[in-house]
Amino acid sequence: MKGWRKKQDVHQVTDARPSLTADIRKREVAYLIKMGIRTICLILAVVLPLPWPFRLVFIAGAVFLPYIAVIGANERSEGAPPPAFQSPEANQTEIPLHRREIGS
Repeated sequence: MKGWRKKQDVHQVTDARPSLTADIRKREVAYLIKMGIRTICLILAVVLPLPWPFRLVFIAGAVFLPYIAVIGANERSEGAPPPAFQSPEANQTEIPLHRREIGS
């Protein structure tokens, strides 16, 4: 008779999505790391007495890393909660609901 029972899904805490604050924090840290690497590339391109082909590698890092950092910082994680819906009549001078928790 045990075969008649329907199995129920068991949810674990590890299945939960990260909070919006955790997602934003993760993206901020990744952005700061990439911009730190960019700063190091810029300093090394100027300070080290390297031949031009090697120096161009550091210059390319200093030029392209900001673009990569911004794209990564604006990309939501897969498990991140979607932003809260706002009606078209909402007061547009307010901070959007999904950004109110930053800095709190």
